[in-house]
Amino acid sequence: MGMAGLLNPIAQEQGPGVIDDEHLARMTLGDRKLEREVLEIFDRQMAMMLKRIAGAEPAVAAAAAHTLLGSARGIGAWGVARAAEKLENVAGNPNVPAMGEAVEALKAATMAAGAAIRARLRPRSAALARDH
Repeated sequence: MGMAGLLNPIAQEQGPGVIDDEHLARMTLGDRKLEREVLEIFDRQMAMMLKRIAGAEPAVAAAAAHTLLGSARGIGAWGVARAAEKLENVAGNPNVPAMGEAVEALKAATMAAGAAIRARLRPRSAALARDH
């Protein structure tokens, strides 16, 4: 964990690598308001893309995974990016068991990212009240 993780208790809470703080700060030019907006949009997009992927034809699943891959890379959600890339590759060469495993891996990665994003977006007063 980098120095940012040591100074930010929320970064520690979400575990290493769920959201890359340094990458996100670079992409949002250090603008905290923009960072919040980007994270909120990404959180909603993850839910929409997972809905689209559920039970979809391989081509549709691959397209949704590709969309999620680009967005995840943009904010530094590397676990989601890896899982989305794997699903995109598997869907391009359909193998039903492998596709099911790739979908489950993507669900797990998006759940971790969603939890990290919601913890990060929680108002400071709520986080402080919880700690006392």
